[in-house]
Amino acid sequence: MKFNLSEITELIKSRRSIRPESFSSRKVQRDQIELIIGNAQWAPNHGKTEPWRFMVYESEESRNVLSQALGKIYLEEVNKADQNDAKLAKLIRRPLISSVIIVVCMSRQKEERIPEIEEIEAVACAVQNMQLTATAYGIGSFWSSPKIIYSDRMKKFLEIGEKDKCLGLIYLGYSK
Repeated sequence: MKFNLSEITELIKSRRSIRPESFSSRKVQRDQIELIIGNAQWAPNHGKTEPWRFMVYESEESRNVLSQALGKIYLEEVNKADQNDAKLAKLIRRPLISSVIIVVCMSRQKEERIPEIEEIEAVACAVQNMQLTATAYGIGSFWSSPKIIYSDRMKKFLEIGEKDKCLGLIYLGYSK
């Protein structure tokens, strides 16, 4: 056997969503972030389109920009009567208490040869690779997909194309 199957199985079984509220102040290192993203790029994808795009928010300044943008988009997207103070506070707080946030997007190919659903599925496979790599490092990860990330306002903030999609926010940090 080329790989230790029991270790791979244990890694898969050990992966858990760890909410940012459980993160410590310990920072995820740049080389770890690079390997997490590097492994994401080995995900299967039909037609070799590699539709995933990652935006890394690591510095305090960039995480603050993301935090403020999420709060603003929430207030603009959600009807006033449906707004929830706790949900708003969580959207604003999570980028500030995470070591790093990776915004995951799907970049739609111009030719549209591959069905959109297959591109989305490829990105989901990339996210699984990211989360397994984080788990191997002992880093907690949480894939968040609040409704506002699918909005045109979010696309504008991220500067992604009309047919592209934001598919989630991956929060990374060490568990307390």
